[in-house]
Amino acid sequence: MNLAGKHILVGISGGIAAYKMPELIRLLKKAGADVQVTTTKNALEFVTSLTLQTVSGHKVYSDVFAAINEHSTEHISLPDWADMMLIAPATANVLCKMAHGIADDALTTTFAAMRKPVVIAPAMNTNMYESPATQEAIRTLSQWDNITMLDAASGELACGTTGKGRMQEVDVLVAAAEYALTPKTMAGKHLVITAGPTQEAIDPVRYISNASTGKMGYSLVRACLNRGAEVTLVSGPTHLSLKAWKEFCPLKVVDVVSSAAMCEATLAAFEHADMAILCAAVADFTPCTRADKKIKKQPGQEGMSIELTTTTDIAATLGKIKGKRQLVGFA
Repeated sequence: MNLAGKHILVGISGGIAAYKMPELIRLLKKAGADVQVTTTKNALEFVTSLTLQTVSGHKVYSDVFAAINEHSTEHISLPDWADMMLIAPATANVLCKMAHGIADDALTTTFAAMRKPVVIAPAMNTNMYESPATQEAIRTLSQWDNITMLDAASGELACGTTGKGRMQEVDVLVAAAEYALTPKTMAGKHLVITAGPTQEAIDPVRYISNASTGKMGYSLVRACLNRGAEVTLVSGPTHLSLKAWKEFCPLKVVDVVSSAAMCEATLAAFEHADMAILCAAVADFTPCTRADKKIKKQPGQEGMSIELTTTTDIAATLGKIKGKRQLVGFA
């Protein structure tokens, strides 16, 4: 991820997930961002000011009236400095305060002055998360143009129960920061993007393939999602994942193996798309027949021939039906 030169203000409230914030700050800085931190006083019960100051390289703003503040109006100077704010964990208390304009500590006064993009990651017990007051606050904040509200994750909670209320993992928060900072120049567009190799089966354990990693296609998906597009990714077998983006972006992933399956899935997705970007490394040839069992070497056998047939040209097929829609192909 590239956040080079961006100023990110991290806001931390008093939930157990605050212990993950030093790792988040480290990842943001690794991506090139400059990070400052503001907290509620309760947040410092879970993670120390010294730790946050060490990993961020800046003093922590946790007390509106502290003598160590660089400015007398820190809650104004920090939003002026920042390109965006990322609030995590956001407790039920802080969510309800922010939704109703209550500004009575360093974090909420800073948020009240923030007019740039804000990412909010709720975290709390399931019962607190599902309470009408919390859900109303989330709905209210989600309607604001500058806010990206993340859904809470499900899993084991600090109280010993299992349910919805976990904070999203830090890789999701970093992805959300990248998303929030990107102008939505492709909003309202639906794209189909193909990526990765295909595998053409010879028998149940062998196939013809290529060395494509899928990195280009997956990078294009991220770029388009960040710009506000809805994306259907048709992916051949890769080790890559876009799980972080699936948590808050309109992304559908269709996993395929063969060129025939990729062609079928791409054609189906293109029916509802404005544009297709084809950068998968699709096999040009596939075996005419597929053995039902592993082909074994016979005694005295010196060679083996496999008859191949051409695969369907996906780009050419889409080109015949695209009409006014856009089509991009990679050679």
